[in-house]
Amino acid sequence: MLRTLRRSTALAGGCVAALGLGLVLAAGSPAAASAQTDPNGRYTAEEIHHFLEGFYGNHGPTAWERKHLVSDQLKEKAAENPGFDVLLCAQNTPRDIEVGAVTTAQSARVGWATITTTWDGSPQTASFTAYVDLDGSKPMKLLNVECGIEG
Repeated sequence: MLRTLRRSTALAGGCVAALGLGLVLAAGSPAAASAQTDPNGRYTAEEIHHFLEGFYGNHGPTAWERKHLVSDQLKEKAAENPGFDVLLCAQNTPRDIEVGAVTTAQSARVGWATITTTWDGSPQTASFTAYVDLDGSKPMKLLNVECGIEG
């Protein structure tokens, strides 16, 4: 009986491991990414909103996000502006960040949202616009940021 129980447990464990590996492989495949996009292979407003919320978090992007989730052109723009955080349109870390509604323009191939930052010790907020490529065949990245006027 014990031998049968061990065999059943090993079989169940192997099935769980295989299922887990299958889920990991499926999640990493391009087909899994495109299954979440619209029928034309573009990222949806909801996906872009989720990306921007994860990217900006509560206090701004991490070093990893800055390295891996930003277009090369935007990285160059950031390098040309030392002392100013191009991705946050600021010189320091905000207390809080809110991502607004996302608009998508298929003809322009981009989606964008207004990002609003709040700062410690000030009731003032600042807003800027963040742009993301709609092409669902590529990993989602921040394409550009346009700084706005403080509110």
